[in-house]
Amino acid sequence: MVLVIIGLLAALIVPNVLDRADDARVTAARTDISNLMQSLKLYKLDNQRFPTGEQGLQALVAKPTGGGPIPNNWKPYLEKLPSDPWGNPYQYVNPGVKGQVDVFSFGADGQSGGEGRDADIGSWQ
Repeated sequence: MVLVIIGLLAALIVPNVLDRADDARVTAARTDISNLMQSLKLYKLDNQRFPTGEQGLQALVAKPTGGGPIPNNWKPYLEKLPSDPWGNPYQYVNPGVKGQVDVFSFGADGQSGGEGRDADIGSWQ
């Protein structure tokens, strides 16, 4: 009888805990994207333009040596680039589709599009 009660409680609690973990990952991704956008804005303030699509987010960590105009007033904007909560690199598009530049994660599935926990999370949200 005790095992049945424990099993019922686990069946009720475990799905709620798993949903919380997914919510925490989405929140972490939104926070990372916001921080990346702030660093990109500082980069633009110093260099009068965002990094090119080819230079990518790596331009926030190391001074670009090619792939477009070399920034004259470059500074290190980040110590290192974060990975999204699912272990994938954040995506950067310049020119952006939804903004001047777009920074986004493909979500849990690591692929464009999707719904729920697989939905893309971006700077436009």
